[in-house]
Amino acid sequence: MSDQTDTTATPETDPMATARRLLGAHTATTLAGPGVAPPDTAAAPTAPPDEAGSVDVLTEDDLLAVDEPEPERVSPYDRPGRWFVVHTQSGYEKKVKQNLEARIGTFDMEDRILEVAIPMEDVIEFKGGRKVVAKKKVFPGYLLVRCKPNDETHHMIRSTPGITGYAGPGGKPSPLRRREVESFLAAPDDGPELPRRTKPSMIFEIDEGVRIKEGPFSDFQGQVIEINEEQLKVKVLVNIFGRETPVELDFVQVAKI
Repeated sequence: MSDQTDTTATPETDPMATARRLLGAHTATTLAGPGVAPPDTAAAPTAPPDEAGSVDVLTEDDLLAVDEPEPERVSPYDRPGRWFVVHTQSGYEKKVKQNLEARIGTFDMEDRILEVAIPMEDVIEFKGGRKVVAKKKVFPGYLLVRCKPNDETHHMIRSTPGITGYAGPGGKPSPLRRREVESFLAAPDDGPELPRRTKPSMIFEIDEGVRIKEGPFSDFQGQVIEINEEQLKVKVLVNIFGRETPVELDFVQVAKI
């Protein structure tokens, strides 16, 4: 039997196999980019998420749950300028405030007259047998004005329609002290519900002298001019900034002298 040569090509000698091998290497290099080695065909072991340094993604609920620091309260006394009190006609405080604010804009005085305020307080009233909370002026007939004082500023304030002058000795501008500003303008903190009021055993009389124990007018003295036993309130005539002003108070806020 004659010897027959084995013509079966091996991968080393088969030109088609060599071409396919070279083509595969060229394709891998093209996909990876120039200068980048082709990826290893053996997959690298994947580390668990916590070992791979994964980043937690916050949801919208997580962001809303983050406690934001409460803004620090600034006393109204520490705002720029000084606070002064001016007289107005009782019942026209809001209109006079609008007049002054309009003049501030007209004469470009925003950098001198900085704020005009009507001090208000929450008062519990009984209407139709129900307890309601109403806002009332702390002292009618007055406005508080924060400004950088000089002659031009004071003249602008005095000449505003409805303002009759400054509340101070001799009608001269006298800046308020810290205690006065914070008593009239500081926002009250949220507190527990007010205790139920009971009729006091002490009954006041008209023209009787009393001392105010609490509230913006604490330590002021005055004279009783009106008594409302149904609502447990008393109206006291108090000398505020040299002017007699009626102030409505709860029975528990005043004491006999």
